[in-house]
Amino acid sequence: MSEPILRTLILKRFRSLPAEVVEFDNPTFLVGQNGSGKSNFADAFAFLAEAMASPLQAVLARRGGLSTVGNRGSARGRPSNMGLSVLLQQPDTDTVEARYGFELSSVGDYGFKVLREQCIVRRTDGPSSWFDRSGPDANWSSNVGSLDPVLESNALALPLVGGDTRFQSVLRFLSRMQICHIEPTALRDMQDPDEGMRLHPDGRNAASVLREIEDAAPENWQTILELLERIVPRTVGVQPKKHDNKLTLEFSQDFGKRELVKFGAFSMSDGTLRVLGMLAAVFQRSSPSLLVIEEPEATIHPGALGSILDVLRHTGRSMQVVVTTHSPDILDAKWIEDRHLRIAQWEAGKTRITSVSPSVRQALAEHLMGAGELLRANALTAAELFVSDPHQLDLFSEGELS
Repeated sequence: MSEPILRTLILKRFRSLPAEVVEFDNPTFLVGQNGSGKSNFADAFAFLAEAMASPLQAVLARRGGLSTVGNRGSARGRPSNMGLSVLLQQPDTDTVEARYGFELSSVGDYGFKVLREQCIVRRTDGPSSWFDRSGPDANWSSNVGSLDPVLESNALALPLVGGDTRFQSVLRFLSRMQICHIEPTALRDMQDPDEGMRLHPDGRNAASVLREIEDAAPENWQTILELLERIVPRTVGVQPKKHDNKLTLEFSQDFGKRELVKFGAFSMSDGTLRVLGMLAAVFQRSSPSLLVIEEPEATIHPGALGSILDVLRHTGRSMQVVVTTHSPDILDAKWIEDRHLRIAQWEAGKTRITSVSPSVRQALAEHLMGAGELLRANALTAAELFVSDPHQLDLFSEGELS
């Protein structure tokens, strides 16, 4: 496994998470029941990635605005300030460590402004580089004198200054984070062709992505076919096919007859299409910096989950992986240790995320029970929860700006 680059994510009043500090390994499995807030947590990665490539106003609008994204923690049910912060370790060979965070505040009924934004990068070849927007008007300050961006009050600075080599590693890592939540319907439908470099989260351009892999990376294409056959018995091939100005997927299955039987994607099961979408996400040509895979066990036969785990472990060698799950079968791998596990719980209308309890840590360390066995026995318990106060959450560093 490669070392995790994203070491810490801090969430302040983001959706159902009022105040959480989450540490990561590679891979990290977030385990929780349906309705515990795993998808809300996963959306934080999508939010950060989208905010690096699109106007912040558009990113919020796609989610219903700040009033929807912000956690309604006040007595009046009105969202307070919302913020996210990350700690990155060695995002590239020239960077030792980087911190980036921002906090947003409501303005009127529907508007918002950037209350504060900060980025600090410690490089291997010299002193730290930083910028900070703070004060009532989020005024710009930086020790990089050549940077003086013109900023709107509702726009982030990092997407504008991230082309500078000193901040480039942070922008590149955050913008390349990706969510994988495959919708089988999207793979059944006729798809609009595109360049196929990056998979859409729901898989709506999977045919283009698979075509690009087949053309440009034949070894990876062969691996996809081998894994697909192992996970979905008798399925020995899949081929992107052009129909007028659309693309679709055609599957080949071997039933022991003289010729292979061809099926369109509309004839394939949800599980088969989800597996193919996940393989496309793993082997897509534009490799993500971090890949979040939501509930890979969905509609997949338990007997095939061992191969899914092999795929996840393989993926962790080239990128950071976060998996959300509530399946004990996903956690049956012997290599899963306590450091790979985080527990999501719904408590008093809030999502809490914590590490596993000392008893679970001991059981795993002494090989008394595996993580999957503990979950089946309802014994995969969380460490003691401490109630976090959003006001005490440190999204920013106050001691490194000089």
